[in-house]
This record gives sequence, structure tokens and C-alpha cells, in this order.
Amino acid sequence: MRQRAELGYHPAMFLRRSAHPLRQALLAQMAGIVLAATLAYALPGVLASLLQAVLLQAVLAALIGQLLGAPRWWIPLHLGFLPAVLLASRLEIASGWYLAGFVLLLLFYWRIDRSQVPLYLSNPATAAAVLRLLPNTPCRLVDLGCGHGGLLRHLAKARPDCEFVGVEHAPLPWLWARLAASGHGNLQIRYGDFWRVSLAPFDVVYAFLSPAPMPRLHALARSQMRPDSLLISNSFAVPEVAPESQLVVADRRETRLYCYRMPGGGEE
Repeated sequence: MRQRAELGYHPAMFLRRSAHPLRQALLAQMAGIVLAATLAYALPGVLASLLQAVLLQAVLAALIGQLLGAPRWWIPLHLGFLPAVLLASRLEIASGWYLAGFVLLLLFYWRIDRSQVPLYLSNPATAAAVLRLLPNTPCRLVDLGCGHGGLLRHLAKARPDCEFVGVEHAPLPWLWARLAASGHGNLQIRYGDFWRVSLAPFDVVYAFLSPAPMPRLHALARSQMRPDSLLISNSFAVPEVAPESQLVVADRRETRLYCYRMPGGGEE
């Protein structure tokens, strides 16, 4: 144990590196419940109502989740989970509606606990910025996790000389994108896991994912993409890799596009 301490080992570090995101979330919720219940028992005059205890649990769960290294998009989920359960228990809602709500969320977000990629949608200003990054000559672009395909439709309309492919694994966004793409001859929407898609045929790869998969995506791009091809990441930089350039989008949140030029397929 002393040797581990000298090496900077701490149990929380192990959890941050090894725990599955869903297990981290469950652990944060359970720890929040235990701490809130303990404080409610120890301070009955302060936490006098169930609602106060539930709100305290929500805050504790969100804080514990961050200590365990959960992505920031888990914060609103932790904050809203138990209050939503309490609210639902007070309403006279038929049980079938809960199942319907779960199925609807599943169809929209699918297995984000496994992919660690929530549903992010690119706005029109970002689409216009990506359009400026395309080469002047005909090219092929793939959007990894294309959502409802809004960015691709904008690009396909503006550049009829180029080919565009979107890959989406969540059923409802995929269906939306597929139906909306029917009027664009240079746009194809595919259903499935974008990790199974070869990047070799594409001149430009666009991704709006999350921090978690960026190292893997960059390594995949370097091993598969052609020399001088371009990887564009919306909002999330590749750790410890300097982009060739950054483009700040003129939108409300000042979106950043990180551009990584491929020096050559398979180079280290």
C-alpha cells in the first residue's frame, strides 16, 4: 500500500480509468442516496422534507460523478434523475407511459453508455464553416454520428460536385436523416456503428462526438486516411495533438472546429 501511495495511486484514480460509464453513474447515484440519507438522519431540522433530501442527493450524485471522471453531460442526468422519479411517483400516470418514454429515449439516444457519445447536433453556422474548409475540387466527406443529417444536407446542396456520407447508430435520428436525404443525389445515410466504417475512401472526416473517443478516432484516421486528407472535430480536441488549424464559428457558443491534416496513412 505504501508503494502504491508513493506512485500516486488512489482508489478514485482506478475508478476513473476502469469503470464503465454506466457503472460510474450507478455508483454516483447510490453514493448520493447514502450520503443524503445519512445527513437527513443526522440533521433532521435542516432536511425537514423529502424534497430537500432528494435535491441534496441530486447535487451529491452530480459532484461524485465528476470526481469519478464522468463526462460533463452526465451532470444534468444526475441532477434530474431522482427528482424526476419523485415527481413521477406523485403523478397518476399509467405505467405504460413510462415504458413508452423509455423506448422513445432509447430510440433517440441508443447505447450512449457504451459509445460515450451523446446526440450532439451541428447548427447551420457550423455547417457554413465546414463548407469553407472543403477543398475546391470534388471530394468525399463522411460525418461520423450524423444525427438528423442537417449539416450534410446543407453541404450536399451547396456542393453538388461532392459526395457526402452520414453514419448514425441511433434509430430515430437515422430514420429522420434517411428520409430527409431522399432529395439529394449526392448524399447517402448509413445505419450502424461508425467504428466499422473505413475512412480510407474519404478526403474529409467530420465528427461531433465527445472527449472520450477522440484519441481512438485520431489514431484510426492516421492509419486509414490518405495523405493530406482532413479530420475535422467539432468542439473536442485530440489530447496532446496540436491541430493544423482552428476555426472559431460565428455562433452563440463560439464553436471551435479543430482541423487535423493527415501526414500519411499509417505514419507514426
